[in-house]
Amino acid sequence: MSSEFSRLIMGVWRIGDWAMRPAEVADLIEACLDLGIDTFDLADIYNGYQCEAMFGAALATRPALKPRLKLISKCGIALVTPARPQHRVKHYNTSRAHIIASAEHSLQAIGVEQLDLLLIHRPDPLMDADEVAEAFAALKQAGKVKAFGVSNFLPHQFELLQSRLAEPLVANQIEISLLHTAPLFDGSLDLAQRQRTMPQAWSPLGGGRLSSTPAESALGRVLQRLGDELHATPEQLAIAWLLRHPARIHPVVGSGKLQRIRELVAAQNLALDRQQWFELLEAAMGREMP
Repeated sequence: MSSEFSRLIMGVWRIGDWAMRPAEVADLIEACLDLGIDTFDLADIYNGYQCEAMFGAALATRPALKPRLKLISKCGIALVTPARPQHRVKHYNTSRAHIIASAEHSLQAIGVEQLDLLLIHRPDPLMDADEVAEAFAALKQAGKVKAFGVSNFLPHQFELLQSRLAEPLVANQIEISLLHTAPLFDGSLDLAQRQRTMPQAWSPLGGGRLSSTPAESALGRVLQRLGDELHATPEQLAIAWLLRHPARIHPVVGSGKLQRIRELVAAQNLALDRQQWFELLEAAMGREMP
């Protein structure tokens, strides 16, 4: 299943910050496709529940793009916002009714008939795995969602939901970067590799913090030296570091600037050897491997 999605995924959670007209967003989408990025990551809650509609407005200006896209959306978080006046408190909702309603709203907002992948956005302490399985089966049977996954799930949470499903979960979107290495050690990537599930890395550049890594820090020094050796930016090294992992991580990158996207795509051609990879890891952790 992972081979069906581009290795880099375009995240559009900040679409509201791009200050672009719908036609300009369509230009960016087409440029991403030309660069080999065909997979786009959205969620119902992004941009105050407006992200999917804004993305859909862009596609409406160029409907011919739709068949070329792989679309991911997420559901399960309920925010307190004027867009959802019925919400009194931020909470999670993985009920059958909510999952189905969220998926149908996403389809309507984006203006397509099927999502390629629907993720449960966060683990829900009240998740009834059987009820989630019923929702997934109904959406699959109706042809509204092609495949399902999760986001931010730990291995035991992933395995609980998987135990109730007739088909495998195909993805877990987790935070992983040089500035957040926990999934290397908490079993998340081990499980992904064992089950050949697609790990998707959100915030692969540390939410922009990587760019401001102090030059005198251990990580800053290694990024500078390897950057000079490999003619690469710190951001390209960070993406290449993720791509080097055998679990086949799919970084979710997000930018309204085409040149920045081009630079990150070029990181796919940057080959780190094993020792370079560990140099970056040790510098990021601030200690040698045990």
